[in-house]
Amino acid sequence: MKTFIAPGDMITVTAPATVASGDIVVVGKLAGVAATDAASGAPVEIKTSGVFDVAKTSAQNWAVGVAIYATSAGLATTTASENVAIGHAVAIAANPSPVGRVRLSV
Repeated sequence: MKTFIAPGDMITVTAPATVASGDIVVVGKLAGVAATDAASGAPVEIKTSGVFDVAKTSAQNWAVGVAIYATSAGLATTTASENVAIGHAVAIAANPSPVGRVRLSV
């Protein structure tokens, strides 16, 4: 294919803030999980597919299959308003709990 560039599951973006490997990174409407640590303004590769344990809004219950969004602060949440869709919960997450399991699918 003449127009093929890359598989697209790893994208290099400019880190909007200091990030650690495993953090959710949101750039505009693009979101993924940081593959490495990066300083604010530095290039960082984000994974845009797969299943990850990510930091979540602690005071939420998650059921399997519920839509998950990323806040601008990099937390996973079930709140759609003002947030970026990233995928779906693939495991139950209790209230309270700091981490939820998400299948990225955007």
